[in-house]
Amino acid sequence: QVQLVESGGGLVQPGGSLRLSCAVSGIMFRIGNMAWYREAPGRERELVASITSGDSTNYADSVKGRFTSSRDNAKKTVSLQMNSLKPEDTAVYYCNVDVWMYASGTLVNYWGQGTLVTVSS
Repeated sequence: QVQLVESGGGLVQPGGSLRLSCAVSGIMFRIGNMAWYREAPGRERELVASITSGDSTNYADSVKGRFTSSRDNAKKTVSLQMNSLKPEDTAVYYCNVDVWMYASGTLVNYWGQGTLVTVSS
Protein backbone atom coordinates (compact mmCIF):
# COMPACT_ATOMS: atom_id res chain seq x y z
CA GLN A 1 0.00 0.00 0.00
CA VAL A 2 0.99 3.62 -0.35
CA GLN A 3 2.34 5.39 2.72
CA LEU A 4 3.17 9.06 3.17
CA VAL A 5 5.46 10.40 5.89
CA GLU A 6 6.31 14.02 6.67
CA SER A 7 9.38 15.24 8.52
CA GLY A 8 11.50 18.32 9.14
CA GLY A 9 9.34 20.45 11.38
CA GLY A 10 10.62 22.05 14.55
CA LEU A 11 11.42 25.26 16.37
CA VAL A 12 13.38 27.96 14.58
CA GLN A 13 14.11 31.63 15.25
CA PRO A 14 12.78 34.37 12.98
CA GLY A 15 14.97 34.64 9.92
CA GLY A 16 15.99 31.02 10.17
CA SER A 17 15.40 28.14 7.80
CA LEU A 18 13.80 24.72 7.79
CA ARG A 19 13.39 22.05 5.16
CA LEU A 20 10.29 19.90 5.18
CA SER A 21 10.15 16.55 3.46
CA CYS A 22 7.26 14.38 2.35
CA ALA A 23 8.15 10.85 1.30
CA VAL A 24 5.79 8.49 -0.49
CA SER A 25 6.44 4.77 -0.42
CA GLY A 26 4.76 1.71 -1.82
CA ILE A 27 4.49 -0.18 -5.07
CA MET A 28 2.57 0.08 -8.32
CA PHE A 29 2.02 3.81 -8.30
CA ARG A 30 3.22 7.05 -9.83
CA ILE A 31 3.18 10.40 -8.09
CA GLY A 32 1.35 13.25 -9.76
CA ASN A 33 0.83 16.73 -8.38
CA MET A 34 2.11 17.49 -4.89
CA ALA A 35 1.37 20.40 -2.58
CA TRP A 36 2.00 21.86 0.83
CA TYR A 37 -0.73 23.30 3.02
CA ARG A 38 -0.55 24.86 6.45
CA GLU A 39 -3.00 25.39 9.26
CA ALA A 40 -2.36 27.92 12.00
CA PRO A 41 -4.38 27.97 15.24
CA GLY A 42 -7.78 29.49 14.61
CA ARG A 43 -7.09 29.81 10.91
CA GLU A 44 -8.32 27.97 7.85
CA ARG A 45 -6.02 25.55 6.11
CA GLU A 46 -4.34 27.33 3.23
CA LEU A 47 -2.34 26.31 0.20
CA VAL A 48 1.30 27.29 0.58
CA ALA A 49 2.99 25.77 -2.44
CA SER A 50 2.37 23.26 -5.18
CA ILE A 51 4.43 21.42 -7.75
CA THR A 52 3.08 19.47 -10.68
CA SER A 53 4.40 16.27 -12.18
CA GLY A 54 6.06 18.50 -14.77
CA ASP A 55 7.84 20.55 -12.07
CA SER A 56 5.66 23.60 -12.49
CA THR A 57 5.48 25.43 -9.15
CA ASN A 58 3.13 27.91 -7.57
CA TYR A 59 3.35 29.76 -4.26
CA ALA A 60 1.11 31.75 -2.01
CA ASP A 61 1.89 35.46 -2.05
CA SER A 62 2.85 35.33 1.61
CA VAL A 63 5.75 32.94 0.96
CA LYS A 64 6.96 33.94 -2.51
CA GLY A 65 10.68 34.55 -2.55
CA ARG A 66 11.15 32.70 0.72
CA PHE A 67 9.86 29.17 0.14
CA THR A 68 10.91 26.80 -2.60
CA SER A 69 9.21 23.53 -3.47
CA SER A 70 11.01 20.73 -5.27
CA ARG A 71 10.59 17.06 -5.98
CA ASP A 72 12.86 14.07 -6.34
CA ASN A 73 11.09 11.55 -8.51
CA ALA A 74 13.69 8.84 -7.89
CA LYS A 75 13.15 9.09 -4.15
CA LYS A 76 9.44 9.85 -4.57
CA THR A 77 9.84 12.81 -2.28
CA VAL A 78 8.70 16.41 -2.28
CA SER A 79 10.50 19.05 -0.23
CA LEU A 80 9.72 22.54 0.96
CA GLN A 81 12.74 24.72 1.67
CA MET A 82 11.66 27.55 3.96
CA ASN A 83 13.98 30.52 4.36
CA SER A 84 13.65 33.86 6.13
CA LEU A 85 10.98 32.41 8.35
CA LYS A 86 8.58 34.73 10.13
CA PRO A 87 6.46 34.19 13.25
CA GLU A 88 3.37 34.22 11.06
CA ASP A 89 4.70 31.11 9.32
CA THR A 90 4.01 29.16 12.50
CA ALA A 91 1.57 26.38 11.66
CA VAL A 92 1.13 22.70 11.13
CA TYR A 93 2.27 21.93 7.61
CA TYR A 94 0.62 19.17 5.62
CA CYS A 95 1.81 17.43 2.50
CA ASN A 96 -0.82 16.57 -0.09
CA VAL A 97 -0.08 14.14 -2.90
CA ASP A 98 -1.93 12.83 -5.95
CA VAL A 99 -1.04 9.19 -6.62
CA TRP A 100 -1.86 7.22 -9.75
CA MET A 101 -2.65 3.65 -8.77
CA TYR A 102 -1.59 1.32 -11.57
CA ALA A 103 -3.79 -1.56 -10.48
CA SER A 104 -7.02 0.38 -10.74
CA GLY A 105 -5.93 3.14 -13.09
CA THR A 106 -7.31 5.72 -10.71
CA LEU A 107 -6.03 8.85 -9.00
CA VAL A 108 -6.01 8.83 -5.22
CA ASN A 109 -5.26 11.83 -3.03
CA TYR A 110 -3.29 11.43 0.20
CA TRP A 111 -2.62 13.74 3.13
CA GLY A 112 0.44 13.60 5.33
CA GLN A 113 0.12 13.47 9.10
CA GLY A 114 1.32 17.05 9.49
CA THR A 115 4.50 18.49 10.96
CA LEU A 116 4.62 21.48 13.30
CA VAL A 117 6.73 24.50 12.41
CA THR A 118 7.19 27.06 15.17
CA VAL A 119 8.95 30.34 14.43
CA SER A 120 9.76 32.14 17.66
CA SER A 121 12.69 33.80 19.38
